[in-house]
Amino acid sequence: MATGPHHPPHRPISDAKRSVPVVDSGTSFRGRVWDVQTDRVELRDGDVVTRDFVRHPGAVAVIPYSPSGEVLLLCQYRHPVGRELWEPPAGLLDIPGEDPLAAAKRELYEEADLRAEEWSVLVDFFTSPGGSSASIRVYLAEKTSDVPAAERFEREAEERDMWSRWVPLDDAVQAVAEGRIASPTAVVGLLALDYALRHDRKPLRYVDEARG
Repeated sequence: MATGPHHPPHRPISDAKRSVPVVDSGTSFRGRVWDVQTDRVELRDGDVVTRDFVRHPGAVAVIPYSPSGEVLLLCQYRHPVGRELWEPPAGLLDIPGEDPLAAAKRELYEEADLRAEEWSVLVDFFTSPGGSSASIRVYLAEKTSDVPAAERFEREAEERDMWSRWVPLDDAVQAVAEGRIASPTAVVGLLALDYALRHDRKPLRYVDEARG
């Protein structure tokens, strides 16, 4: 493939931030959780294009991992796709100023009735960068313990029907490969954990590393 003036042949294979001129911007729809933003942006060749996208607060997800090699997954109904999906505990970064790790600990407590002593960063990803600003940081949680029944969070709405299961990581990765698990946080998080373990945990990152 030919490389043009804006695509140097020796550029590292790494995403890079880029700012483009925004001619004007506005909110075309306001929702309960996220809004739709309409921007007119100027590209390198001077063309101005209009782009609609979901302005999203971002989210965190947690892969709990046991010494026996199992991961905890939740089964939750997701109305937009009309399916019950197997996925890790996760939640929005919708509390102003909340640290992502604190949010991950909160979601682990609220959705899985668990606490964890050891935390690492598994992976960061954008859920749908062509139409949403949503980004998710996936954490690895280890040395977990059950929250006592009297201290457990009372779940509401779809979360009331959630149920959980500890699954061998190899079985979960096989389910991803066979198309039986399709939740993005599960697919990305499980494959990232499998990769990290196959490389002596070297890909794991410290929890205080800044989000991209």
